[in-house]
Amino acid sequence: MSEETNGPVNGQDGGQAGSQAGRQAGGQDGSQAGGRTIALVTGANKGIGYEIAAGLGALGWSVGVGARNDERREAAVQKLRKDGVDAFGVPLDVTDDASVAAAARLIEERAGRLDVLVNNAGVTGAAPQTPTTVALDTVRTAVETNVIGVLRVTNALLPLLRRSASPRIVNMSSSVGSLTLQSTPGAEVGPISAAYAASKTFLNAVTVQYAKELADTNILINAGCPGYCATDLNGFRGVRTPEQGAGIAIRLASLPDDGPTGTFSDDAGVVPW
Repeated sequence: MSEETNGPVNGQDGGQAGSQAGRQAGGQDGSQAGGRTIALVTGANKGIGYEIAAGLGALGWSVGVGARNDERREAAVQKLRKDGVDAFGVPLDVTDDASVAAAARLIEERAGRLDVLVNNAGVTGAAPQTPTTVALDTVRTAVETNVIGVLRVTNALLPLLRRSASPRIVNMSSSVGSLTLQSTPGAEVGPISAAYAASKTFLNAVTVQYAKELADTNILINAGCPGYCATDLNGFRGVRTPEQGAGIAIRLASLPDDGPTGTFSDDAGVVPW
């Protein structure tokens, strides 16, 4: 099971570098009441997740590196610290209730609140994924990680997010989850996918429902597509770097208080539902 999310992009290559975007992002400036901004990135030990953590750290934020693998998590934390990031490790398996509960306790004990949650952890699942041939366990795994995992982590951390002056939630999605693009002849949405792509459609729908429920709060929740990035999730076939892919998450994580909520976008702008 991988600990980062990637997916083919719809042909749009925004070209915005992730960490550079973090340095230039507006909104939260790392000086929230009670200390620097506290962020948690799931699946942050490598790839896009790592670059999101690096970009948020470049803003002066304290960043929790959420990952299941102890060695890779610690290696990522040490690398980030070498680069000047206030990083800390958070043992976290998004598919496990006890692990998520323990992660919430760790952050509460460390900071007493959470300002930004980036739900980045995800899986693509085994091929083939055509509806007539896909293994049902492949679909279950994709939904368990990419959707239920987001629900599990978000709900566990909402009490801490509610203590923040400017809470933000970013769900890393993919343009392959766009029903509009999937039903548009000639659109570049990758291979037929009844597991990964469908799970991202599901995640987009859940993001909208969160935005509706939280509309009367100061919590902003949005979905972002990193583009088709070269990571181990796709055999490094992507056309963008993980640093570029991190840009959308950094932008959505640092939205100003009057920023949008319930949106789906990439570097080029709005991605159709």
